[in-house]
Amino acid sequence: MKPRVSLVLGSGGARGYAHIGVIEELEARGYEIASISGCSMGALIGGVYAAGRLEGYRDWVCQLDYFDVLRLVDITWSAMGAMRAGKVMTKLESLVGDIRIEDLPMPFTAVATDLSRQREVWFQSGPLLRAIRASIAVPGIITPVQENGHVLVDGGLLNPLPIIPTVSVDADIVLAVNATAQTSRPITLEELLPAEQAAQEHAREIKRAAEGKSFSGWVRNVRTRVQGMVSSFGDEEEVTENVSWSSQTERAWSKLDMMLASFDITQAALAKYKIAGYPPDILIEVPKSVCGAYEFHRAEALIELGRYLTAQALDRHERQRDRTSVAAEPVDGRRHPASSADPQGRLPLPLSSPKRHG
Repeated sequence: MKPRVSLVLGSGGARGYAHIGVIEELEARGYEIASISGCSMGALIGGVYAAGRLEGYRDWVCQLDYFDVLRLVDITWSAMGAMRAGKVMTKLESLVGDIRIEDLPMPFTAVATDLSRQREVWFQSGPLLRAIRASIAVPGIITPVQENGHVLVDGGLLNPLPIIPTVSVDADIVLAVNATAQTSRPITLEELLPAEQAAQEHAREIKRAAEGKSFSGWVRNVRTRVQGMVSSFGDEEEVTENVSWSSQTERAWSKLDMMLASFDITQAALAKYKIAGYPPDILIEVPKSVCGAYEFHRAEALIELGRYLTAQALDRHERQRDRTSVAAEPVDGRRHPASSADPQGRLPLPLSSPKRHG
C-alpha cells in the first residue's frame, strides 16, 4: 500500500505548470494525495485537481501559444493592478463550476496575503474560485480581491511555500514543490529535461520562431498591451507631450519586468526559510531560471519537467525507505550475541528521534 501524501504546491507563475507533472507522477505510481496546500499558481493547480478537473485544464494550457496567452491579458486602468485576470477566471469557472472548498474530496488550503492586516489568510472553506483569485493576485500586476475591508493579494508575498497547513493532516509524507528555487548558476529548461523531451522543446521553439511567434515578438505585443500601466503608477507628471507612446510603453514594461523579478527574488528567499523551519519529507525544486514567470506558452515542457523531477525524487525516497526498512529488521542473535549491557540482545535506542512539528 502506497503512502498518503500531503502535497504543498508553491508559487512561481508559469513554472507552476510543473505541479501538474508532479501530480501525474504521484498518481501513476499509486500514491494517494491526502491533502493540498497551495499558493498562487500552486493554489490554482491544486484547486483544479481537488475539483477533479485537472485533465481538462491540462488539455487547455497545452494548446496555448504566445498569442493565446496574449489574448488572456485583460488590461485595466486601475491603480491597484495592471490586469484583471477575468478571462482566466472565466475559463476556470467553465471547468470547475461553482464549487466550495468544504465540498472538495480532500482538505484544501489556498494561501493569500491580507495587505490591510499584513498577515496570511488561509482559505479552507468558501468558494474555491474566490480563494484561487485572491491567491494569484500578484501585487501591482493583477488587481487584488477586496472583501469586507480586506485587500487580498498573492500569498507568495508572505508564504510562497505553505507547508504549515499540512502538519495536522493524517498523511505519511509531506511533499513540497518549490517553483522559485535558487541555483548557483542559471539553469535552462532544456538542461533539466531528459534528452528526448529537451529535443522536442527545442523543436517547438524553432517552429514558433519560424511561424513568426518568437518570444521576442510576443514580448513586443505584450508591451503594447500593457502601456496603460504607465498611468497606473502615478507617473503622469513624468510624461510630456514630447514623449512618444513607444517610450512610455518601454518604461511600463521596464516596471513590469522589475516588479516580477523582485517578487521572484523575494519568494525564493522566503521559500528557503519555510523549508528550513518545516522540512518536508520530499522536496522538489524547480529553478526559477528555467523560464520567466509569464511564459505560459511552455506548459507541455514544464509539465514534463515536473514528472521527471518527481520520478527522481520518489526514486531517492523509496531507496532510502527500503534501506531504512532493512536496517530495522530483527537482528539474528546468533550473529549478534547479546552484550552484558543488554542481556536480551536488543539494539540500543537512539538518544533522540525526529518528530514532526504539530
